[in-house]
Amino acid sequence: QVQLVESGGGLVQAGGSLRLSCEASGSFGNYAMGWFRQAPGKEREFVASFGWSGTAYYADSVKGRFTISKDNAGNMVYLQMNNLEPTDTAVYYCAARIRDRNYLEIAEYHYWGQGTQVTVSS
Repeated sequence: QVQLVESGGGLVQAGGSLRLSCEASGSFGNYAMGWFRQAPGKEREFVASFGWSGTAYYADSVKGRFTISKDNAGNMVYLQMNNLEPTDTAVYYCAARIRDRNYLEIAEYHYWGQGTQVTVSS
């Protein structure tokens, strides 16, 4: 079992920055973590994740603005979000999957946090 808790969401103006945190607990040694988001009326979508080798991958819509990182112990994952746009408004979720599974496939992520709201005003 893996437990995930996100924090760091909030309200920010366009062009601003936020950093989301995700704390993992439990047996997460064989898991890789990623970030997804879901805007009102839309499907949940991939934002960023680590691949099986630790390489970071990003959705095209956030590439160059968002950075995923983790601490040395591996139980904290962060999403630094810069130059935020109103279209980034969504609930952001941290999720965990078996390390060698496809990082893009939502179905491969078996553990999810409760989500944290990010609202970007224009």
